[in-house]
Amino acid sequence: QVQLVESGGGLVQPGGSLRLSCVGSGGILRINGMGWHRQVPGKDRELVATITDGGDTNYADSVKGRFTISRNNAKNAVYLQMNGLKPGDTATYYCNADILAYSAAVDSQIRSAYWGRGTQVTVSS
Repeated sequence: QVQLVESGGGLVQPGGSLRLSCVGSGGILRINGMGWHRQVPGKDRELVATITDGGDTNYADSVKGRFTISRNNAKNAVYLQMNGLKPGDTATYYCNADILAYSAAVDSQIRSAYWGRGTQVTVSS
């Protein structure tokens, strides 16, 4: 029932900006940590940024000073503002979240990690 949907990816020139969004839905009661990862074909998925329910953030060294992660709890959403994009940022970006949700099937609360399907970011001239 719970799902995360990313949006905002696209093709931009080096130095450009994009804002990625990830919105959760489906009986969500509370979202704890949220984050963004990225992956290119043939390589491991890489942590980009995380944000706790209290708003504490963490960034990969490669994106510090250029990317900003934020969240809107009322919208069950997490965002990634990406500035000064480089060709090396090209990847599929995935959001993930630690979610407590209500399950009607078992009439109970369930906590689990969820992943979005990804949104493509391509930085090229």
